Amino acid sequence: DQVNYALGALTKGVFGRLFDWLLKIINRALATDLPRNFFIGILDIAGFEIFDFNTFEQLCINFTNEKLQQFFNHHMFVLEQEEYKREGINWTFIDFGLDLARTIELIEKPLGILSILEEECMFPKASDSTFKDKLYQNHMGKTNAFSKPGPKSKGQRDSHFELHHYAGTVGYNINDWLEKNKDPVNASVAALYQKATLPLLKETWSTWVDPAEEGSGGGGGKKKKKGGAKTVSAAHKESLGKLMTTLRSTSPHFVRCVVPNEIKKPGFMVAHVVLHQLRCNGVLEGKFFIRF
Repeated sequence: DQVNYALGALTKGVFGRLFDWLLKIINRALATDLPRNFFIGILDIAGFEIFDFNTFEQLCINFTNEKLQQFFNHHMFVLEQEEYKREGINWTFIDFGLDLARTIELIEKPLGILSILEEECMFPKASDSTFKDKLYQNHMGKTNAFSKPGPKSKGQRDSHFELHHYAGTVGYNINDWLEKNKDPVNASVAALYQKATLPLLKETWSTWVDPAEEGSGGGGGKKKKKGGAKTVSAAHKESLGKLMTTLRSTSPHFVRCVVPNEIKKPGFMVAHVVLHQLRCNGVLEGKFFIRF
C-alpha cells in the first residue's frame, strides 16, 4: 500500500509540475510587455458527472463544479432578476443559490468535510473510520445536504455517505482519503529528480523542498518557511479561491453546451438526458429571462 501511495504521489507530482511549466510557456508566448488594462480568459467548465464509484478526487471536482455553478446562477439569474426589479417589472424572485449554498458550506466551512479531513491528517492514529465518525457526529441530521447512503445514490457502489449536490445525489467512498490528502512525495526520489540528466525534469523539480527539512534552516543561515507540506485539499481550496476571485473581477459571458446523448452518436438526442441538464443549469426556471 505504501509503495502504491508513493507511486501515485510521484506521478501526480511529475504531471502537476509539467502542467504548470507548460502554462508558463504558453502565457509567456501570448504575453506582451506593453501596458494593458484588459484581458480575455477562457474557462472550460466540465459538466457534473456521477460515477458508479465516487471518492476523494470526485469530491474535489464536484466541489469545484458547485462553486462555478453558483457563479453562473448568480450572474445569469440573480443579477438579471435585480435588473427586472429596477425596471419595475412584476416578478416573483427565485433564489437560485439556495440549492448550492448548503452543499458548498458543508464542504468548505469550518468543521465542514474538508476541514475535518485536514484535522484528521494531523493525528497519527487517525483513520478512515475516525474520519467517517467525525463526519456523522458533526453533520448527520444537522443539514439536508448530508445523509447516510440511501436510494438516492442507487447504482453507486461502496458509499459511506451521501451529498446532495445541485445536479444530483452522490454517494462517496471514504477509503484512503487521509493518505490521498497527505499525498506524500518520496523525498529520496524527489532529490534524484533534482539531479536528473533530463533538463526538463531537473528544471520542474528545482523548487521542491523536503517538508521534513522546512524550518530547520538551510545553507547560508537562511531559515526556511515552517508549516510542512500543504495537503491536497488545502491546495485545492486555495487554488479554487483564487479562481473565484479572478472570475468575480470579470464581466463574464457564457456558452452553455448540452450533451444530446451518452453514446457520442451524432444527430441523436435522448430527451431525458437533455432535460436533466437543462434542469441542472436552471434554464427551465430562467427561460423568461432570455432577451432578443
